[in-house]
Amino acid sequence: MQRRYVTLDVFTAAAFGGNPLAVVLDAEGLQISQMQSIAAEFGYSETTFVLPPRDKAHAARVRIFTPRTEIGFAGHPTVGTAVVLARELEARGASPPAHLVLEEGAGPVPVRLMRSGATVTGAEFQAPRALDLGARVSLEDAAACLSLSAIDLRADIPPQVLSVGLPFLVVAVASREALRKAKPSVVAHERLLPPIGTDSVFAYATGAAAEDLHARMFAPLDSIPEDPATGSAAAATVAFLAARHPARDAETAWRITQGVDMGRPSLILGRTLKRDGAVAAVYVGGQAVAVMHGSLDID
Repeated sequence: MQRRYVTLDVFTAAAFGGNPLAVVLDAEGLQISQMQSIAAEFGYSETTFVLPPRDKAHAARVRIFTPRTEIGFAGHPTVGTAVVLARELEARGASPPAHLVLEEGAGPVPVRLMRSGATVTGAEFQAPRALDLGARVSLEDAAACLSLSAIDLRADIPPQVLSVGLPFLVVAVASREALRKAKPSVVAHERLLPPIGTDSVFAYATGAAAEDLHARMFAPLDSIPEDPATGSAAAATVAFLAARHPARDAETAWRITQGVDMGRPSLILGRTLKRDGAVAAVYVGGQAVAVMHGSLDID
């Protein structure tokens, strides 16, 4: 049986930038082992599989696989899959709704479609879970994961596991120059990350404004040496930074550039809503560009 697929570059307005994603349509009936094999075959950081929703009010059930394992939530797969579903509706002569819900492993994910005129160009999702603060690690251990020295990190923001649906060790780097020098140490990742419940490091440096971040993400334990755009980690990071800010009520817009140092520049747009001293909602969005389409011959 042939299964249709579409590939996109996500968090970019131009092909061959951003983060590649494969979306497998007509995935009903595929076994988990087949989904995992297909994800490994594509070799992208994530591949999604579109299934009928459990709740008919929702757009689809979406399963997300890295080359190594299934995960319950991720940013650029949510954005890219929403764009593909909207364009599928348009191809059938239907008008996509302004908002839709994707059923992911972490729970229902609300998505708002982004348009330029009448054309769907991207999507913005609301993080499915509140910010969860996990284990802290020393500056020395976090620096080792990035092949840096402790002096290259910000001492005022301890490295910590953060999650709004998918956990990352989030590390504040002292400068853009230090971030540019970073590279993953597999030995340090293997020693440090599994005991604290993650396999990924998201490192960032503040830009000219506090709301402008430069970021890199490394997950060699998950067969992802470097990720060009990581929406789930960006969402957790801006939620954490908003929570640290002394304002009790605020709506803050964030810009996160990623992928520049690996030749796939990406732009992630974030929004945080803070009410009565607590982060009430986190949104992350961006554009997506279709690159390829075809079919898989799978028995």
